[in-house]
Amino acid sequence: MKVGVIGTGTMGKNHVRVYSEFKAVEEVYAFDMNRDSADRMKEFGAIVCDSIEELLNSVDAVSLCVPTEYHLEIARKVIEKDIHCLIEKPIALTVEEGEEIVKLLENRDVIAGVGHIERFNPIISEIERIIKKPLYVEIKRHNPASTRITDSTIVEDLMIHDIDIIFNLLFDSDDGAYEIYSAGNNDLCTALIKFDSSIVSLSASRKASKKIRSVYIEEEEFTIEGDFMNQEIYVYRKPGKYGIENERYTQENIIEKVLVNKVEPLKEELKSFIRSVEKGGEFTITPLQALNNLKICEEIGRLNGIS
Repeated sequence: MKVGVIGTGTMGKNHVRVYSEFKAVEEVYAFDMNRDSADRMKEFGAIVCDSIEELLNSVDAVSLCVPTEYHLEIARKVIEKDIHCLIEKPIALTVEEGEEIVKLLENRDVIAGVGHIERFNPIISEIERIIKKPLYVEIKRHNPASTRITDSTIVEDLMIHDIDIIFNLLFDSDDGAYEIYSAGNNDLCTALIKFDSSIVSLSASRKASKKIRSVYIEEEEFTIEGDFMNQEIYVYRKPGKYGIENERYTQENIIEKVLVNKVEPLKEELKSFIRSVEKGGEFTITPLQALNNLKICEEIGRLNGIS
């Protein structure tokens, strides 16, 4: 299979690197408007193209790693040539543009997916296996300031990862039975989401001095703590013993460290994409799911007057 990467910034470079390691990929093609950036992909054995058209005439599948404002324009070129594509998150700059991408895919034999990379973090599948009925979920995603993202608010840049996990994996939101409350601005945001008897708290920041990627879940019988970066999970069972010792409250908990098979999420994501193309199956994160994620982002943005 021949695979292309359009856009060779930080994320695009990683796509080229990972594709170059796959036995199923015989050639990797790269294009970027910045020729120097594209030429640097030669270190991974990539063939650098002079135009998007040249790349699309050479490949079976492509990763779109361009800035979000160009997703619709480039996706249209790819889809109209019936080339399978993986679009980096978010699916588009606006819901309207996302809807246009979904419409372009109608009645076409094209495998299309969206790169919500945390779906492939191994702690997520483990948490899915453990949970029964979460009462409270808290996810923190805080970053130091970065110049990498220039066309997305904090919600579409960072919080969208956790919106994807909450609405597509941890809770059934098909009936639309949820309420959202939020406060924030372009670089800091918190959102409180109520699903029936469950409460979810999301926070994201691009102003932190410490990078945080954590998830905390409370159920009736246990509590889960997870770290996305270290790929670690601890489960705290209900205390088996209460007591008072020297006038101080004490309790004994059972603490379990879950065995997690640590992997590079991007490698798992691209492996899944290649497998979907080879077998003709649906990619893990569908364009419709990604569109719904973007709709939630815009709803949070409206609550805060940000866009």
